[in-house]
Amino acid sequence: MADVVANRVLNRTLLDRQQLLRRCDLTVHELVDHLVGLQAQDVVPPFIALWSRIDGFDPAVVSAALDDRALVRITLMRGTIHLVSAADARRIAPHIQPELEKIPFRKGFFFGATVGMDIDDVRARGERLLGAEPVTAAELRKRAAAEWPDRDSQATLQALLYLLPVLQTPPRGKWKSNNRPTWSRIESWLGQPQDRSYPVDDLILRYLRAFGPASTMDMQTWSKLVGLKEVVDRLGEQLRTYTDEHGRTLYDVADGVLADPETPAPVRYLGWYDNALLSHKDRTRIMPPDLAVTPKSMATNMSAVLVDGFVAGLYKISSSRDTATLTLSLGAKLPRRTIAALEDEGLALVRFLEPDKSPAFEIE
Repeated sequence: MADVVANRVLNRTLLDRQQLLRRCDLTVHELVDHLVGLQAQDVVPPFIALWSRIDGFDPAVVSAALDDRALVRITLMRGTIHLVSAADARRIAPHIQPELEKIPFRKGFFFGATVGMDIDDVRARGERLLGAEPVTAAELRKRAAAEWPDRDSQATLQALLYLLPVLQTPPRGKWKSNNRPTWSRIESWLGQPQDRSYPVDDLILRYLRAFGPASTMDMQTWSKLVGLKEVVDRLGEQLRTYTDEHGRTLYDVADGVLADPETPAPVRYLGWYDNALLSHKDRTRIMPPDLAVTPKSMATNMSAVLVDGFVAGLYKISSSRDTATLTLSLGAKLPRRTIAALEDEGLALVRFLEPDKSPAFEIE
């Protein structure tokens, strides 16, 4: 019978594997690979993610890596933009792309804007419209409008971005850059074809090293891939199993170490959409059931703060001419010592994000 693992053990294990129990000395490239990419739907969150995890993080490293194409921003897991290594872009995209291609032809996509369109025809014409050189979203929308004059151009643009294996090119994603996306084919930007030999089994093993132990539904929530029970069956002795407090089967890499549930967990501010929050079907290992944080709640650039390893509230940072203020909304009253830790870490984050402004902290 599989060992039962308590939720607090899952919490500390997740934080440990996410490098959120203590800042690590990994390089940016090493950490991005270990975490199988960083959620980067917006520009700022991956910088917060790296600052919260790496001791002495320098954001210029990310900008330089985007310029030299060692890191890229690409639509992958859950149909969202991720910051990943060039190698991962080439080897993960072939697994995710078939799922992305289904999105524009689902019922309700842009209120039925693609009804009657043929997927193979749209893909072929889209490849011609995109060409071999990077294209801004505005220009691609213009080309799509000319190609399909009777269709909603924004809907057609979004359909093409799901159908074509593309990535965003810099300056989008660089430190302090607010440029709109420019898109390029993976192969033309990286100068190499996609790696279709990379096993999905290896991808799931990497997920478990960064997010495990986890159920097959957790794996699917993270990736949107299907057929994952077959993958874990194939992995066999490379995995071990646990049972959570609700009797569900959790899988982990065979050499995975569970963290001590009594390990202290420092205050940590996460970027909106951080994968630590959104990569499990059952999020109670990091999110109290009565304090739900969803993509919708983060749509206004708000995200979660962790206290004792669990989400304790939401924060946002706003700027005036001379001041940058972190405003915190807590789900419950906390001890004065914890408030002091929240303020110290919050002010440090503001100084990192807005070094030329006076930092301020407030609780709503």
